[in-house]
Amino acid sequence: MSSEPVIRVRGLTKAYPMYARPHHRLLELIFGEHGGRWRREHVALREVDFDVAAGETVGIVGRNGSGKSTLLQLLCGTLTPSGGEAMVRGRVAALLELGAGFNPEFTGRENVFLNGTVLGLTRREIEDRFEDILAFADIGDFIEQPVRTYSSGMYIRLAFAVAISVDPDVLIVDEALSVGDEAFQRKCFARIEQLRERGTTVLFVSHSSQSIVQLCHRAIWLENGEIRADGVPREVVALYHRATLGGAADPAEIAPEAVEIDAADAADAPAISRVALEPCAAAVEFPRNGAFIDDATLVDEQGAHAPYLERGRRYRFAYSLHIESPVGDVRAGMMLRNRTGIEISGALVHPKADQDEAFSGGERMRIVFEFDCLLAPGVYFLSCGAMGVKDGREEFLHRWLDAFELTVIESVRRDRDAVEPHGIVDLRFDAAIRPLES
Repeated sequence: MSSEPVIRVRGLTKAYPMYARPHHRLLELIFGEHGGRWRREHVALREVDFDVAAGETVGIVGRNGSGKSTLLQLLCGTLTPSGGEAMVRGRVAALLELGAGFNPEFTGRENVFLNGTVLGLTRREIEDRFEDILAFADIGDFIEQPVRTYSSGMYIRLAFAVAISVDPDVLIVDEALSVGDEAFQRKCFARIEQLRERGTTVLFVSHSSQSIVQLCHRAIWLENGEIRADGVPREVVALYHRATLGGAADPAEIAPEAVEIDAADAADAPAISRVALEPCAAAVEFPRNGAFIDDATLVDEQGAHAPYLERGRRYRFAYSLHIESPVGDVRAGMMLRNRTGIEISGALVHPKADQDEAFSGGERMRIVFEFDCLLAPGVYFLSCGAMGVKDGREEFLHRWLDAFELTVIESVRRDRDAVEPHGIVDLRFDAAIRPLES
């Protein structure tokens, strides 16, 4: 990497005027400097400083409204800073929002030439690259239709295909890629990896912590328009998740909660926190059929409620199972799936040691699963359910599909000398480098 930064930001500040009434803007124009009383300012970015070296890939994380998109627009020159400066060297390709630079009345083909020209390509260069653009976008005959007829996914496919066709020195990508399907997202990130290997500087915003960790040399966490952390992606993402999910950014600030021992959990040491998990928006509850599940909890090794999972640590998931009518061979289980629905892992347990013994109804029990979190950072969904034999046929007694959304983060306390895991599941590899024998 070159020692001269490709992106140089010093004291970058952006403030937006806010008016309580529409006519206050007019009053400010009339009264000039004395009209400052009509406005208040919202500071989106405040005194931001950082450099990005040539060939570096930097991911930006932060909550909605933290200033991420404002920062990218300032770097691209589509916004003017209120203070400070932002310098970007070389040819810049930016994908900031859906179809930016597209004319909705033009066809896809016409917009390729229009947008390519805006990005600095000659007509001959666009013609030479048109087939590659079309192949990457993969929108077929829609290339000859007005883009106002496109779906959001088709918009972004074409916009991204044009942006990467310019072979930029700097590629700046906002959260627009999140609208594409899984296959297209993978193709986009594969292309970003190719550009990165060729020395392109990449700056992008993503809510996918796994993408930030795997693609980036570095991560920046923005909070309320200021940089809270800048450094190793695993550590920055972990600190960000701790702040957003657990309410504290410093591991030392996170202490186990004080919990009370419930009579139903008295036999389960350590004590289990009684903070019940709330089903997520994607949850699907199937009808009750002689039993029901409630009061699900997720705790760490100390028995404290776990708002997120930290890779490499042990957790306990539990729920109460109530048997309402006679049933035999009861089995209770859990299953973890990723966002695409792939089953990662699960387990079943028989509540009675003698599986031939039936429940008569009225029983209540606590189903407990302990596990080590060996998953890559990201979002997963936990399902739970119970099955049993009724009238000689096995049936679901009650079932919650994708009931709880779980976020896995990287451990800040990671051993730097350990093997760094990649992929969905950490198989706890042992690795060594040994000299060859002569």
